[in-house]
Amino acid sequence: MLATGVQAQTATSKAGDATSDAEQLDSVVVTGIRRSIEKSIDTKKAETSIVEAISSEDIGKLPDTSIADSLARLPGLTAQRFGNRPQEINIRGFAGDFSTALLNGREQVSLGNNRGVEFDQYPSELTNSVVVYKTPDASLIGQGLSGTVDLRTVRPLQFSERVVAVNARGDMNRLAGNKAYGNRFSVSYIDQFADNTVGLALGYARLNNPGQGHQFEAWGYPGGVLGGGKLYDIQNDNQRDGYMGVLEYKPNDMFHSTLDVFYSKFDKEERKRGMEFGLAWGSPGTPITRTNNANGTAVNSTWRNFDPVIRNDFNAANDHLFSIGWRNELKIDENWKLTADVSGSSAKRNERILETYAGLASGAGTDTARVTYNPAGYYDFAFGFDYGDPNLLRLTDAGGWGQDGYLKDFEVRDQLSSLRMGLERKLGTGPFSSVEFGANLTDRTKSRGSNEWFLCLRACRDGAEVAIPTGLLTGKGFGFAGVPSILGYDALRALSGLYNLRSNSNPDISNKNWEVKEQVTTFYVQANVDTDLGPVPVRGNVGVQAVQANQSSTGVATFEGRALSDASSRGISYTHYLPSLNLSFELPASQFVRFGAARQMARPRMDDLRANAGYGIDRTRRIWTGGGGNPELKPWIADAFDLSYEKYFSNKGYVSAAYFFKSLKSYIYNQTTPFDFNQLPIPSTILPADRPPSTIGEFNQPVNGTGGLVRGHELAVSLPFDMFWAPLEGFGLQANYSDTKSSIEANGPGSKEPLPGLSKYVTNATVYYERYGFSARVSARHRSAFVGEVQGFGGDRTRIPISAETVTDVQVGYTFQDGPLKNLGLLLQVNNLENAPFRSTFDGMADRPKQYFEYGRTYLFGVNYRF
Repeated sequence: MLATGVQAQTATSKAGDATSDAEQLDSVVVTGIRRSIEKSIDTKKAETSIVEAISSEDIGKLPDTSIADSLARLPGLTAQRFGNRPQEINIRGFAGDFSTALLNGREQVSLGNNRGVEFDQYPSELTNSVVVYKTPDASLIGQGLSGTVDLRTVRPLQFSERVVAVNARGDMNRLAGNKAYGNRFSVSYIDQFADNTVGLALGYARLNNPGQGHQFEAWGYPGGVLGGGKLYDIQNDNQRDGYMGVLEYKPNDMFHSTLDVFYSKFDKEERKRGMEFGLAWGSPGTPITRTNNANGTAVNSTWRNFDPVIRNDFNAANDHLFSIGWRNELKIDENWKLTADVSGSSAKRNERILETYAGLASGAGTDTARVTYNPAGYYDFAFGFDYGDPNLLRLTDAGGWGQDGYLKDFEVRDQLSSLRMGLERKLGTGPFSSVEFGANLTDRTKSRGSNEWFLCLRACRDGAEVAIPTGLLTGKGFGFAGVPSILGYDALRALSGLYNLRSNSNPDISNKNWEVKEQVTTFYVQANVDTDLGPVPVRGNVGVQAVQANQSSTGVATFEGRALSDASSRGISYTHYLPSLNLSFELPASQFVRFGAARQMARPRMDDLRANAGYGIDRTRRIWTGGGGNPELKPWIADAFDLSYEKYFSNKGYVSAAYFFKSLKSYIYNQTTPFDFNQLPIPSTILPADRPPSTIGEFNQPVNGTGGLVRGHELAVSLPFDMFWAPLEGFGLQANYSDTKSSIEANGPGSKEPLPGLSKYVTNATVYYERYGFSARVSARHRSAFVGEVQGFGGDRTRIPISAETVTDVQVGYTFQDGPLKNLGLLLQVNNLENAPFRSTFDGMADRPKQYFEYGRTYLFGVNYRF
């Protein structure tokens, strides 16, 4: 996929109009880098709103391995990596929860705990184009506050002949001398029937992508010395199957019907082998020797009584994502057009997190450890014992945690159905070319379930030890952080044969089970502008949405540590009006100035809306106290203003500059506020003497608090070098830069925590060459430090500071231009060329790393053929 900045959107090409005649981004199949750029520039000149766009170079021919990779190269966008895969997209400094994802103009569900879509679920080979709306209009349904990402599949009737495209790639991941091999395959079929009135497109994409990694994680640094931490070797196995189908029927110019179907199945397994240990926060306590640097950090220390927990963990997720939509357009006469669209989207994730523990056998004594800071961003270790020796280790509760292992099973379900009706009336005279109005009804239910167990060895007694069966051993080579070996065994097989399960009934577990329901009705009216202001042509739109929402949640109520049989159910209804204005002024010499103003909205996170509540009585103060979610949260609301300038050089290049400003009226963060506990089940067993005199107490929950400003500017350029010197034909540059600032404090006034997802500086650059069938490109994307979300203790999401990173990719290819091999393309690609790590530190101090992940570089060789 080729990422091309587009400050654009036609007055009739809305996210909900992905199949209409006005959709131009993917109306022409483009071949090659330069052709794709030129078509994107042609499209921009006819646009009004501010958007970014990506278009495929050819059917199923996409240089990036995922949609997220391509999105992360657009101006003002960047991605957070998970397991070396870009997954969550941050738009203009906001986390993924502030944006929404559409598929062919229809809102999509998500597989995580919240609203943010994991874009690696969508095979790039099955996506023909992507449009990112930075400024909304009234007819854009399901819009986000930071932006709206619309993924679009191919339209078969936009082709004049049958097309079959086959792509196959092999890949190899290399890390510290170890190799993991995988492959990916896709096939696309497009055809037309019945005198080009019926079109059919089918696609299949298969991904088999093993991976590997190394992890260091620190508990903390009391007094500047490492308190404890974890070391892991990671082996991943990712398998995804994606299916796409489009059936299009257009018997005449009056009627157009399109049926879209998409399905993705993604199975992910992760095997982690390593150790967890305490130093200052453990039995060693105080180092024997210690050498500090100028920051007071112990960069070299020696410890006695070292007694680690050897861990072999297994994590798996099985994801299913399905989407279907049927759109019909009827031109009633030359002035009226009726549109009806019905759709559904569903997702299901089953996730398992398994921990098993081993340690030194009784009588083995304890070890010594030397700990040395490595400038790469982690610590190296030297031990006296060989932790790859099975005779030295036993399955046991080595950490004294009261368990021999732990098992977590999670399930997420998300279902959405939608119905949209719209009318458009063309106008003959005046400044408005047409007026649109309509309504959209959405019903969504999302739930999360959790079951967790303590593991105990068959004896189920404290201090039990079991020798590790030889048949379960999987190897011992480690090769990271100075550690040559740590014993590996099959944790999943051990679970079924060596352990008993004991349910964990802690209230924290009950708090992970919830359900949220939303019914949202959106009414809209929009007038499309097409006029002249003196000698200046002006186009755009002005309109308003009325959004009526009814949200409710059911969750577990826990009174003083005991789950009640009565569930907690609460909710709220609200209505918000979202006006919007987009204007595009066409100036002489191919210059455009665009202005957008809108009130934007993003509904709260799903886990914040949960009705779960844990509460009790403060008998000293004689008041009710508690905490939990808040189903009565209202959305984030922002008033946004955008201004952009674009200068085009024929249809070959452009430069652009944009400024944006968002004033958030409120931001959601946890506060302790007065609360009427009559809303919750109150046990009848409470003694009258203990019952507080008032039901009004204190409850800690997410609330709509103080907002703030987010503002920034974006610069973009796309230029072929032959504009400057003819011998450079084929060479070109695409680059962009964004600078974003925010006054929002994510945990409330005085917290000083920055807005999650905000990198102040984001830079992307691609240098390419394409001529005579040869192509080459080098791409680099950089983002400065930011706060991101990762999976934390207990399987819940937690925020951590993430260090700046630069990821570089390289690709070369050749496509045969004639002869018997015409249209056969060869491709060689290297991703993460410099093995850029994922890093986090304590208080921004490089010598006090919090997390360090490295995943190696990935090599891909592929063939593409179209006939």
